[in-house]
Amino acid sequence: MKRLIFYLCVLISWVAMSVIFAACQNSNAATLYVYNWGEYISDGSEGSLDVNEEFEKYYYETFGEKVNVNYSTYSSNEDMYAKISTGAVKYDVIIPSDYMIERLINENLLAKLDFSNIPNYEYIFDNFKGENAFYDPTNEYSVPYTYGMVGVIYNSSLVNPEDEDIGSWSLMWDETYSGEILQFNNSRDAFGTALYYLGYDVNEASDEQWQEALELLKSQKPLVQAYVMDEIFNKMKGGSASISSYYAGDFLSMYEYNDSLAFYYPKEGTNVFVDAMCVPAASDHKTIAERYINFMLSEEIAVANAEYTYYATPNSLVSDSEEYIEYMTSIHPDAMDILYSQSENVKSSYYENLTQEKLMMINELWEDLKIESTVGFDIYIICGLIIMFLAAFTVYSLIKKHKRDKLCRKLFD
Repeated sequence: MKRLIFYLCVLISWVAMSVIFAACQNSNAATLYVYNWGEYISDGSEGSLDVNEEFEKYYYETFGEKVNVNYSTYSSNEDMYAKISTGAVKYDVIIPSDYMIERLINENLLAKLDFSNIPNYEYIFDNFKGENAFYDPTNEYSVPYTYGMVGVIYNSSLVNPEDEDIGSWSLMWDETYSGEILQFNNSRDAFGTALYYLGYDVNEASDEQWQEALELLKSQKPLVQAYVMDEIFNKMKGGSASISSYYAGDFLSMYEYNDSLAFYYPKEGTNVFVDAMCVPAASDHKTIAERYINFMLSEEIAVANAEYTYYATPNSLVSDSEEYIEYMTSIHPDAMDILYSQSENVKSSYYENLTQEKLMMINELWEDLKIESTVGFDIYIICGLIIMFLAAFTVYSLIKKHKRDKLCRKLFD
């Protein structure tokens, strides 16, 4: 019996020491904070590769150090900028779009990269480097992750395929589909749809042209079911909305669940974008962050991410992969054309960083648009109810007073 108790004590001690040792190891592990768009990395769901988990394993096996990836998401460049610019939270890797990278560089919010830690950068196509990358022409602050273009998604079972507006931004303003249209819930993209439709330069538009775009968006507002970002997936997949502007890669994601969806690049022109991996100047783990970026460019990981996000890739290891081409074609027969071939013949332009004055003006215009038009009507209803209440109270008081006076007369008579 004593021997049994002794062995139990030894076992309990061993378990306790193991737990303490593991806790000590975890406490010494660095935490890499990664901030990315929603639905923008292979995360282990639906049988995909869990890239962040694989990085943790890779880092320990390669460098002998434990790293925990703390991964969170944002829904727009502007949301991400608000976090980075205020310094409320420190991140080590972020993946902004081109114009936002330019802004972050200008405001000294990004760190210069040490490319000796990113040797896989050699696999990025040359047309995404140097002067071609207007947002980072010296190639010091960013590494391209994905690219693509904005188009119009519509449900062919709810929208007449013969509609003459198909092929144009005008479909987004078609009163036939009132209450079935979704619009971007961020100022740059939403105004972009209006500016392109009007034929104006999204970077050089005058104040008067921006005001005209606002009026066009206001005329669209009664037709809009909702202003959305990631919410578009459920709405378009489920058929609760018929038309939306969004990114080509996301169209393919939705099409996988609803093959009634169709897509086109508007003839008036549209936005082409590059999302790139960057390290914020405030990062506490710059070297680990750079190694994370390099890991994301390795073939297995880059293919896994491209197959998960469905966005076009600037990485030759992916675009030359037969596995990738076969997989994307299985998702949509025209997937490679939509992502690559078709986009080459579309009138398009990048969003460039705007002056602070212009950005302030856009914010004001956006706030003007987003003010609920129902507010005035609600006020009328509330005022009406108050008036009705006061009227009812007055009538009640008069009746009560009449009864009291009648009772008094009876008593005195």
